[in-house]
Amino acid sequence: MKEQVLKAMQDAGKPVRPGDVAKALGVDGKDVSKAIKELRADGSIVSPKRCYYQPAE
Repeated sequence: MKEQVLKAMQDAGKPVRPGDVAKALGVDGKDVSKAIKELRADGSIVSPKRCYYQPAE
């Protein structure tokens, strides 16, 4: 799931909300939120503003 979320963010090309990622992947928002939490912990993604996420540079 983490890889799918990260790829969806890269494909978007701009900061996205968890709900947008869930809709794009066709999965439950809770699963996306859990993956985002893990990706933030390992530094793969950053939050440029509240509730928006993008891949780290």
